Amino acid sequence: MTGEGGQAKAVKLSCRNLWKVYGPSPRQFFAGGKLGSDDPVDFAQHIRGTGHIVAACDVSFDVRVGEIFVIMGLSGSGKSTVVRCLSRLVEPTHGQVVLDDRDLLQASAKELIELRRHKMGMVFQNFGLLPHLNVRDNIAFPLKLQGVAEIERYQRAQRVIDLVGLGGREDAFPRQLSGGQQQRVGIARSLAVDPELWFLDEPFSALDPLIRRQMQDEFLKLQQLLHKSIVFITHDFLEAIRIADRMAIMRDGRIVQMGLPAELVLSPADSYVSEFTREVPLARVLTAADVLDPVASARDGPRVDGRMKIEELLPRLVGQPGGLAVHDADGRCLGMATASSVVAGLAGGRR
Repeated sequence: MTGEGGQAKAVKLSCRNLWKVYGPSPRQFFAGGKLGSDDPVDFAQHIRGTGHIVAACDVSFDVRVGEIFVIMGLSGSGKSTVVRCLSRLVEPTHGQVVLDDRDLLQASAKELIELRRHKMGMVFQNFGLLPHLNVRDNIAFPLKLQGVAEIERYQRAQRVIDLVGLGGREDAFPRQLSGGQQQRVGIARSLAVDPELWFLDEPFSALDPLIRRQMQDEFLKLQQLLHKSIVFITHDFLEAIRIADRMAIMRDGRIVQMGLPAELVLSPADSYVSEFTREVPLARVLTAADVLDPVASARDGPRVDGRMKIEELLPRLVGQPGGLAVHDADGRCLGMATASSVVAGLAGGRR
């Protein structure tokens, strides 16, 4: 992921060699800060053989500024454990979690509370709304904990209420809201503190499919406005490829493949990833930049962003026999996307 001038964006959060082991004496395996084996998979098997449970196995990744990093996997893969370790809602057994060059695992309880209140936003599958508070007060509640004066916290709450499309429902209580509206309250509450880092753990999985799609749309619109650094957890591959800048797939507590959505679909690392991606339509994964003709001369006329998915690109190609000029984020022309180049790209299939 690059920023202006093609430079790689700075790392906001770095997770390094993270382990979470449950059992009677999990820290014994990391005495002296070293693993008992050079192979994390073998070491995890050794730990399991002692009756302990390895929920996260040597997990490492970076989240860049303004990036949506998606972690996905089946139930029990360790994805929710990892996101809770990042915020220390669950204490990691071993490893590092570095936010802006600061190791969160070394932060005191008081420092951690301040970090959660001011730098982190969290949204979970169960909305966690306070039933005795209306929409406005639910959203303003984190600001109240920060000691923000009433007038200011209600002003800030109103801004995010408008941002998530809940204007007019300020005085409603959670029981009077639909599931989608309740989740909007949860999202608005986490945004009220203007977090630098946003954790979302399967935030839409409890919603009906139509509402879920609408919430994904709203989420992407918010990200275009806010440019948050986000860790997003899901078990739905179609949801993951729709929203992810980069993604990782977990199995048995470890990451088995990480990269761009198109990389995982076109070049799965093993049969597990291949099974995940087998039914994914390529038109939802490939972008205009993936299917353009780089040697075709750019022409005057319509242009599209190279990150546009093929399913969005196809309707724009109708009535454009000469194709569309594909540009990168810095406005440089990469080539032309034509009907034939799109067909060739889709026909290339998976490797």
